[in-house]
Amino acid sequence: MASITELPTGTWTVDASHSELGFVARHLMVTKVRGQFKEFEGTVKVGDSLTDSQVSAVAQLASIDTGSADRDAHLKSADFFDVENNPTMSFTSTEVTADSLKGDLTIKGVTKPVVFDLEFGGLATDPWGNQKAGFEATAEINRKDWGLEWNVALEGGGVLVSEKIKINLDIQLLKAA
Repeated sequence: MASITELPTGTWTVDASHSELGFVARHLMVTKVRGQFKEFEGTVKVGDSLTDSQVSAVAQLASIDTGSADRDAHLKSADFFDVENNPTMSFTSTEVTADSLKGDLTIKGVTKPVVFDLEFGGLATDPWGNQKAGFEATAEINRKDWGLEWNVALEGGGVLVSEKIKINLDIQLLKAA
């Protein structure tokens, strides 16, 4: 398997058509609801070493898709993301290592540190000669840390929506010419 240290230096951009910015939340404490943001972009600047590398990304919160128009509308409302006043969430790295990506995640004007477990998928050249790289990254956050506090207590105990949210990234990068 390829090592992240084999990633050529330079600027790489997220190929959004071959990537996914997803999340998972528990619903009613018994099932999982999955969703994703359909519109996002990101840049990776690979330095001479991993410590010299930088990652930045922005997602359009109005592009949320959980498979339910009513749920998506609620998530876009002031109860959650308040997309009218906070149209994006962003991430800026503070440290890149072979197996982790640390950085600052900003949602609704609140910035908190997040650590992603990072897995390098390897390098490939597509049929058109473009250099590509693949990554998977996962993190778990508490949505309340970003002011996403809306919930409903359940009669039998527990809450409607979990506080813990798993973030799952499946990213394909394109090397800039």
